[in-house]
Amino acid sequence: MSDTIGFGIIGTGSIADFHASAIAKARGAELRAVTSRTWERARAFAKKNGVEAERDLATFLARSDIDVVMVATPSGAHQEVAVPALQAGKHVLCEKPLEITLDRIDRMVEAARFSGRILGGIFQSRFGTGAAAVKDAVLRGRFGNLALCSAYVKWWRTQEYYDESYWRGTWDLDGGGALMNQGIHTVDLLQWIAGMPVEVSAYTATHAHTGIEVEDTASASLRFEHGALGVIEGATSCYPGFAKRIAISGGRGSAVLEDDDIVTWEFDQELPEDQSIRDGKASSGLKGGASDPRAISDEGHRLHVEDMVKAVKYGSEPHIPPEEGKKAVAIIKAIYESAELGRSVKIAT
Repeated sequence: MSDTIGFGIIGTGSIADFHASAIAKARGAELRAVTSRTWERARAFAKKNGVEAERDLATFLARSDIDVVMVATPSGAHQEVAVPALQAGKHVLCEKPLEITLDRIDRMVEAARFSGRILGGIFQSRFGTGAAAVKDAVLRGRFGNLALCSAYVKWWRTQEYYDESYWRGTWDLDGGGALMNQGIHTVDLLQWIAGMPVEVSAYTATHAHTGIEVEDTASASLRFEHGALGVIEGATSCYPGFAKRIAISGGRGSAVLEDDDIVTWEFDQELPEDQSIRDGKASSGLKGGASDPRAISDEGHRLHVEDMVKAVKYGSEPHIPPEEGKKAVAIIKAIYESAELGRSVKIAT
């Protein structure tokens, strides 16, 4: 295998720009080609990035210089390109969510298993050093018995954000609204840090946008297997938009994470590293797009690309294996089910 891993991108929406930038900056990776359902957009994207455009998926997947396919199509169209890519012998790194239903994710997982190729998901917030510090404190038992584990994504999106794209705000291709599209990063981070909740009771609403099928506001109460309770709030209806927030509290300590900055870090037993964490030395600087989806860094995507290069070269597991990528979708689907049924529901595992 060459020292350089060849990448190809399927899809030319706004997130594809971050993928292309991340590949250009990543060690051991090179962007080779792009394809899209719209030839003119594929050609323009290819010209901008100095690569070739392919008119159709079959021709794209037949290229021997592509080792990894980056899936950047609308959320509810991931399976349609990821499965053929895996069957063609390509590894796949898929933008969040892996897919919008658990069944569709399972089909992708089966395709990866039968092909022997790697399927990885993108949740760049897990690369945050602040998030890792909070998770480590949970694993070390510093919080004592966990009491409240909550996530808040009070973001803002304009009406134009939904109007400019045919798929945003639809059940078929977006899979949901403020939770499935925007809040999913923080939902994933909450379960990664605190563990999977087992039951949820939720409400959803649409307050600030018209012409969309899905929620722009959601609130859910959680119960975790270890006994803690919690809340997930997700919105694109909260002007002007605020940093995503995770709060973990227990009988021996509390921590609050805003984006990847630790803003609260208090425990009953002080350790030597605690003051440096409070001084901000545990933050990676990864930021979210609280009011502008393009106001994010490509650093998390770059780390994902380099992680995939390593996985392909050495046969290691990707940073977000599909079983992990599935968890946040399971939580969000349970929230939608609870809101529709008007009662609490168990979360699929």
